Amino acid sequence: MSTEVCVQSWPCSYFLSNERRWVPGRLSLTPSDLRFRAENANDYLASFHLSSICEIKKESSSYIFSSITVLEKDQAKHWFSSLQPNRSVVFNVLEHFWREQLLSSQGATSKTSQGQQLINIVSGSQKSMEETTKVLHHQGNQFEDIMRGLNKIDGDMATADRMLSILETPSWWPFSIRPWKSSSCDPCKSPSAASQAQGKEAVILTIPVIFSDKLDENFKPGKLTVLPSGLEISDCNSQLLHRYERQDVDDIKVFSGYDINVRQRFIGKPDITYRMLSARLPDVLPILEMQYSKKVEFLEDALVFSESWKRSPRNGTSPVLDTGNWFIDAIVKAEPCEDRAELMLQEQSVSQSEAQELRKILTKLKCIALEAGTELERQDEALEEIGSSTDRALSSIDKNTRRMRKLL
Repeated sequence: MSTEVCVQSWPCSYFLSNERRWVPGRLSLTPSDLRFRAENANDYLASFHLSSICEIKKESSSYIFSSITVLEKDQAKHWFSSLQPNRSVVFNVLEHFWREQLLSSQGATSKTSQGQQLINIVSGSQKSMEETTKVLHHQGNQFEDIMRGLNKIDGDMATADRMLSILETPSWWPFSIRPWKSSSCDPCKSPSAASQAQGKEAVILTIPVIFSDKLDENFKPGKLTVLPSGLEISDCNSQLLHRYERQDVDDIKVFSGYDINVRQRFIGKPDITYRMLSARLPDVLPILEMQYSKKVEFLEDALVFSESWKRSPRNGTSPVLDTGNWFIDAIVKAEPCEDRAELMLQEQSVSQSEAQELRKILTKLKCIALEAGTELERQDEALEEIGSSTDRALSSIDKNTRRMRKLL
């Protein structure tokens, strides 16, 4: 059903080679097909699968200006001109989905295998990791409570220090030195622990996209990177154009499952909005749903994607199983030796549907694991700060106790 979703459509003209004339109409792109329908016509004048295309080019001649040509494997050539908003935008989108379709067809497999066993293994691992992550977040909340308590102690010690300074040097004493003490007893204030410079953050997933910072125009090729702490949009040269921090994303609108809009709102200045098209967006949408929950809105044409994921806890839309995923090795190592040997002896490969489910579960597991790693790093820093704050508090209490005894 998802292959019938219209990703994009553009007004254009199609050249009828047998009649040698241009026909105005609309060019439509789905995840698997390219179609042209003439104005006021019910049937498609041209329709072919993306996998049958062997070349897409920008061309022009003495009688054809600023056109896109599509060459099929049977040498049938299609000409499209008068493209709106412009030829470059349409070409970038067509080329992206065509290349992704070629990659999908190369990774397809028709054999069945022991994929369901792997699915059961990773599903159990996912449940265990989700429970562990909940416990880890609860532990992080406890650390935050401890930090708040230590900060309150620091505030109380600062107040005590000011009060003792007033008692040690009363306002009525006319001399520069303190009446009962010649040496200074100012408490030593230990500097707060310097924050560790964070290393390069782990990447959950990176996909090629066609993006625009203005709706429905100026689409350019680039990359979308999903991180535990946010989203990054880069150009085709991997130069970072914009980073959305996780807490700064206000809403994500899903138009068709292959077309999303990410927005950050501002008061008093324009919102920062990026629209992105990609054949691999179905791989990213479950991660965005998990990370941003209520901020993701599925519009009418995209409800089929959300409903299919909700019906099955092991959703998969990616065409290729990434057998090099770091988590597969961890799962295999966790299995008993006999089971591992039995799985290694299986010569059958994983079927495409099973590979899709495995890819989706493993992507979710990677997302959870990276978030757990980020949380552990944050808790390590919190533990160091708790240790430093505890030492400072004990030192302040000892010094203030000695000062109070001298005042008595």
